Amino acid sequence: MTPTIYGIKNCDTIKKARAWLDSHGVAYDFHDYKAGGIAKDKLQQWSDQLGWEILLNRAGMTFRKLPDADKEGLNEKKALALMLAQPSMIKRPVLELGGKLLVGFKPDIYATEVKSET
Repeated sequence: MTPTIYGIKNCDTIKKARAWLDSHGVAYDFHDYKAGGIAKDKLQQWSDQLGWEILLNRAGMTFRKLPDADKEGLNEKKALALMLAQPSMIKRPVLELGGKLLVGFKPDIYATEVKSET
């Protein structure tokens, strides 16, 4: 099964992750949130597997620019609604490897978890 990397094309972390995958001969599909959004079911599946706290990018400008009222009392339902409305609030990248998910890019973790096709 071909891995899928989810993110935003112009994101520096996505560029690094894609460059790593390319340089290690890993074939993958790229899903751009800006172009294709994210399906509610997909986001819920990730949240069920990892927890919404791991998926929500609190450090990003999109989240930091939210009104305080939107940031208060965060729970799964509220966080998923924010991420669906503005997918740039999803931590990047999310790499689907069959049944496994990797969130964020760390070369050492990719080196142990991602296998090349070559």
